[in-house]
Amino acid sequence: MAILRFKALEQVDLRQPLTVVNTGERRSDSFGKNVFNLDAMRSNMPGEYFKKLQAAVKQGNPVERNVADAVASAMKTWAMAKGATHYTHWFQPLTGATAEKHDSFFDLNSDGRPIENFKGSALVQQEPDASSFPNGGIRNTFEARGYTAWDPTSPAFIIETGGAKTLCIPTIFVAYTGEALDYKAPLLKSLGVLEKAALDVCHFFDKDVSRVSTTLGIEQEYFLVDKALYAARPDLMMTGRTLFGHSPAKGQQLDDHYFGSIPARVHAYMLDYEEEANKLGIPLRTRHNEVAPHQFECAPTFEDANLAVDHNQLLMDIMARVADKHNFKVLLHEKPFAGVNGSGKHNNWALSTDTGVNLLAPGRRPKENLQFLTFFITTIKAVHRYADLLRSSIASASNDHRLGANEAPPAIMSVFVGSMLDSVMDELERTAKVPLDKGDNIYLKLGIDKIPAILLDNTDRNRTSPFAFTGNKFEFRAVGSSANSSSAMTTLNTIVADQLIDFKQSVDQLIADGKKKEVAIVDVLRDYVISSKAIRFEGNGYSDEWKQEAERRGLSNIPTTPQALDALVADDAAALFERHHIYSHVELHARHEILLEDYVKKIQIEGRVMGDLAVNHIIPTAIAYQTKLINNVRGLRELGLDDEHTNVTVDTIKSISRHVAIIKTQVEEMINARKVANKIDGTREQALAYCDTVKVHFDTIRRSVDKLELMVDDEDWPLVKYRELLFLH
Repeated sequence: MAILRFKALEQVDLRQPLTVVNTGERRSDSFGKNVFNLDAMRSNMPGEYFKKLQAAVKQGNPVERNVADAVASAMKTWAMAKGATHYTHWFQPLTGATAEKHDSFFDLNSDGRPIENFKGSALVQQEPDASSFPNGGIRNTFEARGYTAWDPTSPAFIIETGGAKTLCIPTIFVAYTGEALDYKAPLLKSLGVLEKAALDVCHFFDKDVSRVSTTLGIEQEYFLVDKALYAARPDLMMTGRTLFGHSPAKGQQLDDHYFGSIPARVHAYMLDYEEEANKLGIPLRTRHNEVAPHQFECAPTFEDANLAVDHNQLLMDIMARVADKHNFKVLLHEKPFAGVNGSGKHNNWALSTDTGVNLLAPGRRPKENLQFLTFFITTIKAVHRYADLLRSSIASASNDHRLGANEAPPAIMSVFVGSMLDSVMDELERTAKVPLDKGDNIYLKLGIDKIPAILLDNTDRNRTSPFAFTGNKFEFRAVGSSANSSSAMTTLNTIVADQLIDFKQSVDQLIADGKKKEVAIVDVLRDYVISSKAIRFEGNGYSDEWKQEAERRGLSNIPTTPQALDALVADDAAALFERHHIYSHVELHARHEILLEDYVKKIQIEGRVMGDLAVNHIIPTAIAYQTKLINNVRGLRELGLDDEHTNVTVDTIKSISRHVAIIKTQVEEMINARKVANKIDGTREQALAYCDTVKVHFDTIRRSVDKLELMVDDEDWPLVKYRELLFLH
């Protein structure tokens, strides 16, 4: 292993930035050139069918068969003109990655003659093996049938890999019996439910609104390490994170990496993947160094939530493929390195109308501000009501390392709104009982006129808040960097939709009882402000004081995934999702089972890798070095030198023995705990056992290994060190 480490270091020393050829095209000219977007459809489809397709998509109706045939023919013509030879249904199974099965346009006609063929039936539906993907018991292994079905709201695109071009068609993925086996299908359902609920509430303020869309901007944080160094770290290769590694003397404490000059090799990589993303219609706008050494971030312009999620999944794939070309490995794990910042995927969420109004942006007139407060306060109420469910939507073995780790939002769900809006809500709570006389200015008297016309940047940001209002949107900061954002967004969309429905019913009832509409709206909002006050927190979410305060407020602090996932199948969550037809009882419990299984498998893999590295690499290295020291002491004594000259070395020998013993004992106990856990019936109980009896050994083993790293000669140490992983590029 030590030889592999030093060979890797030699390779890094020889690396040079790749030259990224500038085509001379403006980004705006090449944007979406590999996407079957509206322009491509219009150019390749008869106008009649183009209009029918757009009408079906806009109204949410199924696409007619003859229209599907026309779309398929146009897609094939367009894709083949760009050099594509195959097509695939591109879907998002519950593995967290994307999936694809390529079929050729090549076919034989009835006369046996070769032709290029792609029918509407192949566009609309395909049949991958459903038993080989996570399904939570929905499908038996001998029952293989499943279906992918075209999502016409997300445009097809062409991916080039190794010179081969493939037409990718975004789809949902369902079992033969109809249950969703992916992330996209529930997301699409939640978007539909939210649109209907938001539209009904919008009509209190503007009858001309006919569509409400959910917009999303997903920031993506990541680390880069050299490919050779990555290959010399089995733990990175197998688990995505370093299980061992002593912190370097210099980490992020000088704050000199954040927004610093981008290294040349990294800059070339960024240019390359940005160009690929641009051709695929991913509207990346921002790139910069993040806080930790060799950590970076990119961020896109806001777009429709379904498309934003598809683009983020596609972006992660592009980043990995392009990194390989530049001799990098991109690390999307939430916590690849101990002691430095982890990575998140901040989800910036808002609602917009077809009349051009952002429902989460204050307006210039009191009526607009009452509309803003309605959606703003109702969202906060939804987060308070379903805080534990929202926490469960971001739970994973990898995100557990980040949440509450004094660098990212804590595991406690809270909402930051800023001092200005906090005072507006307090004013609403205080003044809503003020009696109103005929002719009174209701907005002025209730404090609603006090909202400034432009709220952006008139309050500070709070990076410790998991759910923060940032001027014209909510930023869900607790989503993990490797996650599919659909899970969090499906939950957020559903809880907000549910609360909006309750809001409308309550307002309608007050109006029926004789209250003026504006007064009824304010009365309900005031109730929401009072009942959800506990979720609002403006202070430091990292502090121990907040943990104590949150407990007094009755807010949950659930730091680990097995416990957090309980909220997913709680009675209120099951009723919520079934009420809105997002998940059936079977689908919900299947997802719970899948997430628990994923947790168990990831901790199991980490434990096995940790045991292998500790026993087969670290301990032999430590003992070999210890033997050198023993020989050194023996030689000194043969020369007649006394204990004064050998005590320091003897102490080191004893210290090595102590740490070797700890590692050996802890690894054996971890293995035994794993054997016991593997025999436990019930996935939840098994996940809890892995969390409480297996994972509990990790830190103890790591501490001793990291201590040995400081004792053993650098020339002998087998694992690439943090200073090399984080600073050599």
